[in-house]
Order: sequence, then structure tokens, then C-alpha cells
Amino acid sequence: MALIRLRGPLKDRAGGSAEHPTGAATVIDALRGLEGEFPDLAGWILDERGEIRRHINVYVNGERAHEQTPIGAEERVEILPAISGGAA
Repeated sequence: MALIRLRGPLKDRAGGSAEHPTGAATVIDALRGLEGEFPDLAGWILDERGEIRRHINVYVNGERAHEQTPIGAEERVEILPAISGGAA
């Protein structure tokens, strides 16, 4: 199975666990499944249209991915919220 890895506040909303196996065939299917399994994630990764939010970055095996990117059985999917801020 592929493995989804959550970072930052997304991990906390998924029960504190960073890694989640998935049998999904595409990124969007994996993200929908994750939101279904962890209702506290709803609205944090996918927007009201069911698309990946602008501030969320998704990578499959280190390569930038989009909703229809296929996921193979041994692949790693990284979900990263954008980081902002800095010193004034």
C-alpha cells in the first residue's frame, strides 16, 4: 500500500499520527479517503469544491502532484501545509 505522510497541524487533526496507508489509485481519492476517515481534516486539505486548497502542497515520491496524479502501491505521498510568517 502507498503511504500518506501528514505534516504540521494536519497530523494533529488526524489523531496525531503522521503516516496513513492508502489503497487509493489517485491523489484526490487518497485525500477524500483521509478526510472521510478523519472528519477533523475536512476543509483543511480539500476546499468546498473538492479540490486541493491553494496553501496545501502535495508530493508523490518528492515530485509535485495534483488531484489526478496516480499513486502506486509502494509510493509515498507527502501532504504539507504552506508555511508563512517570519521576523518583522
